[in-house]
Amino acid sequence: MSTARHSPARSIAAHAVLATYTIIALFPVFVIVINAFKSRKAIFRTPLELPNAETFSLVGFETVLKQGDFLLYFQNSFVVTVVSLFMVLLFGAMAAFALAEYRFKGNSLMGLYLALGIMIPIRLGTVAILQMMAASGLVNTLTSLILVYTAQGLPLAIFILSEFMRQVSDDLKNAGRIDGLSEYRIFFRLVLPLVRPAMATVAVFTMIPIWNDLWFPLILAPAEETKTITLGAQVFIGQFVTNWNAVLAALSLAILPVLILYLIFSRQLIRGITSGAVK
Repeated sequence: MSTARHSPARSIAAHAVLATYTIIALFPVFVIVINAFKSRKAIFRTPLELPNAETFSLVGFETVLKQGDFLLYFQNSFVVTVVSLFMVLLFGAMAAFALAEYRFKGNSLMGLYLALGIMIPIRLGTVAILQMMAASGLVNTLTSLILVYTAQGLPLAIFILSEFMRQVSDDLKNAGRIDGLSEYRIFFRLVLPLVRPAMATVAVFTMIPIWNDLWFPLILAPAEETKTITLGAQVFIGQFVTNWNAVLAALSLAILPVLILYLIFSRQLIRGITSGAVK
């Protein structure tokens, strides 16, 4: 009885905490978006008010589209993110399948070694990475960013996907082998469709750090033709004068791909997270 009485109160408290966290997390995004549609004076005078007939202005978006090659920056970020995400999901899923399906000497040690990549930030190796890319002639190329982001996303992808692949029925895979399917066909036709929620979870968790990263584009690809959208926004930030309309407009446009991806994969993402929580 006491548990039944306290459950509504606990539910309300939990929802209140989650709602508070959501408001805190979304507040900076809200401020950025509303001020992107204001004049410069209104940004400083009333930063928390919604744009109205007097303060509404699209000068920031006009500046972004006319100056700074924003479309090129957006294209570079899109290419780097999509290719890196594809490689992380493909190689991460294949490595996770190998660790979950096959038992060999050093299996657990290999899994532990890959898990260390989650705990050790890749930025600690920036100097070595820069030296490697310079020796390979990959500085100021999108390839250097793709390689770094692939290496950055693989540990988490393998860790998550291997746990889900261990839950796939052995009878299903053995039935495929009896029917003459190769290991590759078993992987692509039987296993991957069953771990789509986990793939969506990995995709979202991998895309956001890649899309928002400023560190490696600044170090490895600072040239004008290879700038990403986050690095390109720095064009409007000067030493003495900053075009805040353009900066906020660029950041608002940069939010759209992440938002669209979440709306597309939200159901699979929630299924993946809840499945992992139940396990």
